[in-house]
Amino acid sequence: MRDKVAIEVWDGWIRLFHWGLVAAVLVSFYTTKTSGAPFLFPVEVHAQAGYLVIGLLVFRWLWGTLGSVYARFKTFLYPPAEVAAYSKSLLKRQPGTYASHNPLGGWMVLLILLSLSFQAMSGLFLSDDIFFQAPLYGLFGDGVDSQLRTLHQLNSDLLIILIGLHLVGLIVHRLLGESLVAAMLVGTKRFRQQPVDERNEPFNAATLRLRALGALLIAAGVVLWLWFY
Repeated sequence: MRDKVAIEVWDGWIRLFHWGLVAAVLVSFYTTKTSGAPFLFPVEVHAQAGYLVIGLLVFRWLWGTLGSVYARFKTFLYPPAEVAAYSKSLLKRQPGTYASHNPLGGWMVLLILLSLSFQAMSGLFLSDDIFFQAPLYGLFGDGVDSQLRTLHQLNSDLLIILIGLHLVGLIVHRLLGESLVAAMLVGTKRFRQQPVDERNEPFNAATLRLRALGALLIAAGVVLWLWFY
């Protein structure tokens, strides 16, 4: 049997983003379902978790353009024909091997990021009408705020569906012998055959560190502005 080839796919920044986002989203969802302990004012914690989500998303959108090769959107967003072909091969239990997200997974990632971005941004215009008002509440008037409240609630249901599909995808790939969770923990994937999307692009580590620092500073600035607005 051919030895497995190890490829470093997910850089440390992507892994920190991913698990930080998981934690922030879990806190955000939890605080919509509780009215007491362990949080004195769950709605404020919900908002603060939302600010962190926005900061993380700002970083991810920037890193998806300027970051390491497998973190870039252009690496894992495929045209419809390739998505259809991959879907057919998956149904036959003969999917191609991808280092980054496969054609279906890539578009699922984009949908989740877009849905999370809308959820977090729309929350900036809301109020609980009692204790809390978000930083941009009232900016466009009551009518817009009311519409955004409705869309915020509807999109939360969509998010649950998307996250559920994401978890199903993880299970399916585990059954096919690919542990995506382990790869997101350690950053490395092991393959028995050459991945379809393997990239050997040269990169300058110092340049990537500077880009990461710039993206982090922008994201942190957004979070701090929202937190202390």
